[in-house]
Amino acid sequence: MRERAVDLLIAAAVTAATVYPVVCYWPFNAGLLVLALLSSVPLVWRRRAPIVVALMTGIGTTWLSVLDRLPDMPYGQLVATYTWAELATPAWRVACVALTAAGVTLSLIVPDENPPSFGYVGMMFVTAYALGAGVRGRRDRIAFLEERTRRLTEEQAAAAGAERARIARDMHDVLAHSVGLMVVQAEGGASVVRADADRAEAAFDAIAETGREALVQLRHALGLLREQAPESAGVEAIPSLVERARRTGLDVSLDRGRVPPLDPQVGATAFRVVQEALTNVVKHAGARKVLVTLGATEEGLRVTVRDDGRGGDAVFGHGLSGMRERVASVGGRLQTGPRDDGPGFEVAATLPAGG
Repeated sequence: MRERAVDLLIAAAVTAATVYPVVCYWPFNAGLLVLALLSSVPLVWRRRAPIVVALMTGIGTTWLSVLDRLPDMPYGQLVATYTWAELATPAWRVACVALTAAGVTLSLIVPDENPPSFGYVGMMFVTAYALGAGVRGRRDRIAFLEERTRRLTEEQAAAAGAERARIARDMHDVLAHSVGLMVVQAEGGASVVRADADRAEAAFDAIAETGREALVQLRHALGLLREQAPESAGVEAIPSLVERARRTGLDVSLDRGRVPPLDPQVGATAFRVVQEALTNVVKHAGARKVLVTLGATEEGLRVTVRDDGRGGDAVFGHGLSGMRERVASVGGRLQTGPRDDGPGFEVAATLPAGG
């Protein structure tokens, strides 16, 4: 609405400046009045049809100039030039430059204008074009910045979503592993509390230790420990996982080969894979023996957890899909399925080296 009012105001001002000399300085001529109106009134529609408006005002302006009845300045054609320089496509701008140059040349040659007029009039049209091109450039720059801001906002939202998903996976892993071990240890402690007080005390001590470690890891996952990090959840922390699982009565062994340098995120992924696999073995698999293997490969690190129980995809449930997502997020591969060399289940993750 505001642009429409501006266009009406500009068209009215240009029309008055163009028609006044034709009506007041020379004897009345209806043809000249029509040409004056043709070179000014179409500016009302200059934003809707800049090329058509420029053509109409150009015809009226050139004709008035050829008849030597043009006011001191070609107001309408200058505004039209500014408009197509701002709004027209590159191809149309090239065509308009050529047509405007031809019209200006004709307007100056036929009335036999003096040479300085060529430079004077040419500079007016160059200035009008430069102003329109400058506005177009600023508008394009603003559009570019707005689009970049939109993309950055979307990327930040995606990053925040990924971080929330990571925190949720970490919390699931910590809680599922720790609570599962605590339940098994509590059941074992309760069954021997009268028959073997020492074993019962060790079981309850293990419950307390597991709970404390779970709290530390939860604080770390939520970012509450800023100054000093807790026990790192990386490859170096896997032996403590094995030891805690062993306290439940499960025969867990660790075969640790050469471990290549790893990015911290990859190391954390290896830790979580072992944690999730041991949690499911303790809670669901009904296994007696578990072997955790770490070793270097050409691609990086291979982490394997094998048990002799009844585990499977159905047992793992959402834990298996969570492991797949976590491994894929660092560029690794996860393979799961029954063991080839006997009863039981195997979880094998291949993770990239680096760091």
